[in-house]
Amino acid sequence: MSVTISIPTNIEEHLAAEWGSAFERKALEALAAEGCRSGALSVGEVARMLEMSINEADGFLKEREIYVYETLSDIDRGVDLEELLAK
Repeated sequence: MSVTISIPTNIEEHLAAEWGSAFERKALEALAAEGCRSGALSVGEVARMLEMSINEADGFLKEREIYVYETLSDIDRGVDLEELLAK
């Protein structure tokens, strides 16, 4: 799924100048982080969104001071654990 957001042109230009080719990735990471912070996404869903292992997703979230305490069923929500563990 693709999502399009509208932001003022001057802000888009500023962010593009600051982040360059990482612009889309930074936006995706911000969405994943806020989704988890708000409880809308599990760590497993963040891992799937960002194409990383659960351990990497946990580290990504901790770097942003988002500490999640989940059960295995929460982590597994919508995620193939074997696929993630193989990464």
